[in-house]
Amino acid sequence: MAGALTFETPMLFAIAFIVLFTIGGFSGLMLAIVPADFQYHDTYFVVAHFHYVLVSGAVFSIMAAAYYWLPKWTGNMYDHKLSLWHFWTSIISVNLLFFPMHFLGLAGMPRRIPDYAIQFADVNQIVSIGGFAFGLSQLLFLWVVVKCIRGGEKLRLSLGSAPRDLSGLYQAQLHTTPLAYRQKWSSSYG
Repeated sequence: MAGALTFETPMLFAIAFIVLFTIGGFSGLMLAIVPADFQYHDTYFVVAHFHYVLVSGAVFSIMAAAYYWLPKWTGNMYDHKLSLWHFWTSIISVNLLFFPMHFLGLAGMPRRIPDYAIQFADVNQIVSIGGFAFGLSQLLFLWVVVKCIRGGEKLRLSLGSAPRDLSGLYQAQLHTTPLAYRQKWSSSYG
């Protein structure tokens, strides 16, 4: 159905970007309050805020773009089940990594120190597990990309009602442009 939303992997990463960027933005509002910022400054609260904005703003939006364009670059579809595993492990591990940092900062754990006080050990262990899990989930993304490049289900695109073999980059670009523009250029180049 034309115009219907589908929640494929690129859309899931885009939605995760919006949600996590909003969480990072709300923690930034707390840093904008001068008396609160005086207390939170140089604590893990600032680290949590920064990384929620950075990871969701950069990494998740890059992942959304990569999953969107990967079939068009390679001519093969990526493994949907593996891409969903990558998404869910990434979103869970990012929240396991950065969300507890807010509480560490509120408890007064300073940043930029080589060793932390013993009362922060349990939460830091959770943060470390989240960090390793996020790193390992990116290896899953690498596996999805390699598997897509090496082959798989061929991408089938169509222009209007006449299906064609759209294996080249130019043809894939035609698929993503508006219909009137496609018809103009298709008639010009045969």
